[in-house]
Amino acid sequence: MPISQLSSSRANFAMNDESFPKFSTKTHVKSSHNSPKFTHLSPKTIRRVRQVIKPPSQEPLHEMRSFSRRVRRFFDENSCKFRVFMTWISSIKSFGDREKFTIESLFKFHPNACLIIVSNSMDSNRGSQILEPFVRLNFKVMAVSPDFKFIFKNTMAAIWYQQLEKGNVKPGEISLGQNLSNLLRLSLLYKYGGVYMDTDFIVIKRLDTLRNVIGAQTVDPKTKNWSRLNNALMIFDKKHPLLIKFIVEFALTFDGNKWGHNGPYLVSRVVERVTNSSTKGGASKFTVLPPSAFYVVEWGKVGDLFRKPMDELHQKWLDDKIDQIERDSYAIHLWNRQSREIKVEDGSIIRHLMKKACVFCNVSRTIS
Repeated sequence: MPISQLSSSRANFAMNDESFPKFSTKTHVKSSHNSPKFTHLSPKTIRRVRQVIKPPSQEPLHEMRSFSRRVRRFFDENSCKFRVFMTWISSIKSFGDREKFTIESLFKFHPNACLIIVSNSMDSNRGSQILEPFVRLNFKVMAVSPDFKFIFKNTMAAIWYQQLEKGNVKPGEISLGQNLSNLLRLSLLYKYGGVYMDTDFIVIKRLDTLRNVIGAQTVDPKTKNWSRLNNALMIFDKKHPLLIKFIVEFALTFDGNKWGHNGPYLVSRVVERVTNSSTKGGASKFTVLPPSAFYVVEWGKVGDLFRKPMDELHQKWLDDKIDQIERDSYAIHLWNRQSREIKVEDGSIIRHLMKKACVFCNVSRTIS
């Protein structure tokens, strides 16, 4: 995929809708891939799987409330035209200032957005307390526990999930919650359409000007083609055919032992196949955005965004980087795994962006 003009423009692709079959959990699915291999697991592993996929028993009220009903009511009552989804698979104690600032920056540039956080831990009294400052300002946000069967219904995700429940899918060494989040984001966008974004972004520009986009994480320096995509921020129409391709790929090639296999590597594999195909006509378009759109720095260099200038030369680099970000970027991925413990220093790029993206601007906080 040529991206010679990545710094300022987009690479567009088209796909044929007719090449995407509809799936039912009651039908046999043919695919160019080998069928998924399901293996019966030990009782201990099955218990570990069920601890992840079942809602927490200490929240019986929320267990009884329908995901579909709550989401439908939320969208209808708020006349939601700009829908945003996040997932949170960790404990509520881990939902800190950085995650809250992601929400803050989203609403700074999209005051009429409707945000749904799909999470067991956030769908609780403590979660409501965390979101209360946003609700008081009339921002539309709700946390809701996932109903996997409903969300995955009528896609290959439902078949995969049935096998997972039966203990016929090896969860692997990678967090099952992380892999369920990878599948949830695809299925939520397929069912509802809108934006999916991780909770470690700073939004710096309106996203509702974008449609059917996914971001490149890296580019080959020689060919100028993208070499890796990422699924941390995606924007797609409801039932976009590329999303069903992603879901099928997840179900048929799931591997719980390879980091990124069911996430960034998955979307990269599928888009590479799609763009290399010669199918044309009846097209559904999508766009691969350059790294500057969402992933302005690679994960190994994210610390550079948090540090204050050391001298005049460093100050010039920071100023130039800020100019580039404000010109070319829509949101900045903070790569939480690498930057979680890094402090935000005064005079840093992150501090500059926080001042422009804050809603509660007089509140003293850190996002480290």
